[in-house]
Amino acid sequence: MAEITGIYTASHTPVMLNFPDSIPAALKDEIFAAYKAMGDDFMAGKPDALIVLSNDHLHNFFLDNFPAYCIGCAESYESPIEHWLHATRRTFAGDQAFGSYLLKNALEAEFDPSFSMEMVLDHGSLTPLELAGVDPDLPIVPVLINCVQPPMPTMRRSYNLGKFLGQAIANYDGVDRVAILATGGISHDIATPRMGMVNEEFDQTFLAHMESGDVDATIQYATDFVHTAGNGCEEIRMWMAAMGAANGATYERTYYKAVNDWYTGIGIGRFKVS
Repeated sequence: MAEITGIYTASHTPVMLNFPDSIPAALKDEIFAAYKAMGDDFMAGKPDALIVLSNDHLHNFFLDNFPAYCIGCAESYESPIEHWLHATRRTFAGDQAFGSYLLKNALEAEFDPSFSMEMVLDHGSLTPLELAGVDPDLPIVPVLINCVQPPMPTMRRSYNLGKFLGQAIANYDGVDRVAILATGGISHDIATPRMGMVNEEFDQTFLAHMESGDVDATIQYATDFVHTAGNGCEEIRMWMAAMGAANGATYERTYYKAVNDWYTGIGIGRFKVS
């Protein structure tokens, strides 16, 4: 049986890598230090594999075929797929057996994810891994959630997917130690007149709900008010999945700042699972 060594949540935005100096140097250093601290905590758990909960920004999927959930079952994952992202191009090792196990068990648990043996990873997955300094040789299993094109899976369904993942990991004997990184959000708008506006009130209230441990209140707030925090805030579905996997563990925010010049409410946190 595998142990979950840590469950982390972190915002992602390509602006952090492409235009790091668009904000004051002291603030940039503060944010980058918060990601590095997350990475140090992550690696201290010595995981054998990493599940990355992220979303696809129209690189793997498009309107002709856009699944609600997709589990990566590839031997490796190229990243970043965006030629314009200022990051070293690399190939992450996959854990094909682990991905296949999660896929089989998801189907038996009455989830119906798609799967991919040729998945690529964009800035959504790469940015927090890059800034956290996570070992690039650590095998990963990406689980992509549709946060881009309506209709999207509900917040509660994503929470339940995470709950399934937590149980499936606990029953897996292919590795000993597994970490989970949920990346996306918090408030931000992309390619709309509101781009650059950050809804700090939403972010603070959402994080407070996460910290309260009240699952129903958190899901309800996310469902009712996500539209007030920009189209990019739909990515908190990954945070809902992380909460499900945590199975009641206490959530702790380790960093938050509304950063308008990076277009995003930058949030980092962890569930105290060990």
